[in-house]
Amino acid sequence: MIDSNIIKIEKLSYPNVSRETLKELEDYTKEIIYRNKDINLISKKTENSIKTRHILDSAQTIDFINKKDINICTDLGSGAGLPGIVLSILMKSKKPVFKLIFYEKSYHKSVFLKKMSKKFNLNSEIHQKNIFNQKNLMTDVIISRAFKPLPIIFQIAQTNFKSFKYIIIFLGKSGKQILNDALKFWKFDYEEKKSLTSDESMVVKISNLQKKKLSKKN
Repeated sequence: MIDSNIIKIEKLSYPNVSRETLKELEDYTKEIIYRNKDINLISKKTENSIKTRHILDSAQTIDFINKKDINICTDLGSGAGLPGIVLSILMKSKKPVFKLIFYEKSYHKSVFLKKMSKKFNLNSEIHQKNIFNQKNLMTDVIISRAFKPLPIIFQIAQTNFKSFKYIIIFLGKSGKQILNDALKFWKFDYEEKKSLTSDESMVVKISNLQKKKLSKKN
């Protein structure tokens, strides 16, 4: 039975989430729990709260993704597919051309992602590759959840991507300080959204990213 935590997704600015979509999210949740015994997809401590801690947490980024000019999203260090698989399931009936590209270097996790993509008939590409070794990548959105610290995500965006419109990042209670520290070395605009799953967390959209040219001291 679909519980209230999954139904909360309908409170996002994403109308008419179908029962079929909600059922697929529930089935995906069950797949994570089942496979977590073998390949450590999520922390076992969060299994009981997976629908809030992981599914809803991932789904809340739909407000930044469901845009006319966004057709490709790249998920870095995809792991279990959070948020990528969740976003793919939510987007597929509304925008069939929307594609999610996954980069996950773990063989077993990549196999899991491919299985989920096939099971839910998602428009996706799964690359079992180290993102640091890739060059000239093109996407509309770069998204990262629990992968690397913000400065490293910025470096990947600048070094490994030829083009992107913006970055979506999940930040915890130190989010404001992390952004302020990053602004010492980078120029960027950002829009923050309070997390639906934690009062101390936020989801941040970062655009117009440029590395600052630091002046040399005499």
